[in-house]
Amino acid sequence: MDDVIRVVLIALAVLVGLFALVVGFLMWRYRIPPRGVVALAMAGFYLLSPVDVLPEAVLGPLGLADDAGILGVAVLFALRLARARKVLTDSGVDFGRLRRGPTNRQ
Repeated sequence: MDDVIRVVLIALAVLVGLFALVVGFLMWRYRIPPRGVVALAMAGFYLLSPVDVLPEAVLGPLGLADDAGILGVAVLFALRLARARKVLTDSGVDFGRLRRGPTNRQ
């Protein structure tokens, strides 16, 4: 039993590490704000969860409609955030680190 628990914990650690890498890549490459990445992650968790609004076991392929809808809404939300960030960046808004304290701009 200890070996099974150890294997499950190692598998979970690997999955969390891979998830962190994917999130980091998405935020770096596509400039998706953290809210969009969280929305995509929550949609992914919903897809993996056994609890569904329309269960596939009862409705068959029709039960996949809510999964596709949730994933579609999350992807559209993330894309809209990325586009808005690009428009703001192109217009001169700086998304660099926040500066604390008084600044000496002249």
